Amino acid sequence: MHDATVRPDGSKLRWVELPGVEPTLVWVHGLGSSSPAYYSAVATHPLFHERRSLLIDLLGHGISDRPSDATYTLEEHADLLASALTTAGVRDAQLIGHSMGGAVAVVLAARHPHLVQALVLVDANLDPRPPGVGIGVRYTEDEFVHGRGWSETLDQVGPRWAATMRLAGREAVYRSSLSLSTDTGPSVRELLVDLPVPRTYLYPAGDPPAAIVQLSAAGVRVVEVPDSGHNIMLDNPNGFVTATAAALPGSAVS
Repeated sequence: MHDATVRPDGSKLRWVELPGVEPTLVWVHGLGSSSPAYYSAVATHPLFHERRSLLIDLLGHGISDRPSDATYTLEEHADLLASALTTAGVRDAQLIGHSMGGAVAVVLAARHPHLVQALVLVDANLDPRPPGVGIGVRYTEDEFVHGRGWSETLDQVGPRWAATMRLAGREAVYRSSLSLSTDTGPSVRELLVDLPVPRTYLYPAGDPPAAIVQLSAAGVRVVEVPDSGHNIMLDNPNGFVTATAAALPGSAVS
């Protein structure tokens, strides 16, 4: 296990690192998830086994620290991830971000362009959640952190998601979810459209992203992965690996 101190209070981001050649693959999980749990099987696939990989957990999640006073906005997640990548000696990374992790990856690429060579977004959040959707709508922070919201949410999300969500800080889950619902402008979609790096958006069969024509017109490759739901890397690992490897500059199948 590797780590980097990313806040003045000593809070650390931690990751599992697979040694190999550059450019580094950086695997970023979604809300209430953990990169080692979601990506280990695909990151060790023969198409990636020679590449350096960082399976990193965002602040408040998985094996990383969970300070209760962090904001847990997309911007803070992106800046702290950038700090950890700098500590790890990463430049020109190829980021693979799932769900909220995809949104964080886009914000990181916009705010710290020297760190990012390419993006693969896996059914990522590009727009603020619609009104009425999200933890921040159903509960106040006090209800979620100290009341019924935490246990009810773990029951609602199902056993697989709950297995990693219960490792996350409650404030981290709540505030991260709230950030996904807030339009501070520009949106993640607007940032993505303007990025100059190669960008690929993977989506589960039959569920294309909104405004897919706009993404394609902006040079974003939009790829459907069959036999999968939101967790593409878990539902169809081979399809995910094939699509991801094809999207990454310099890979054997790109």
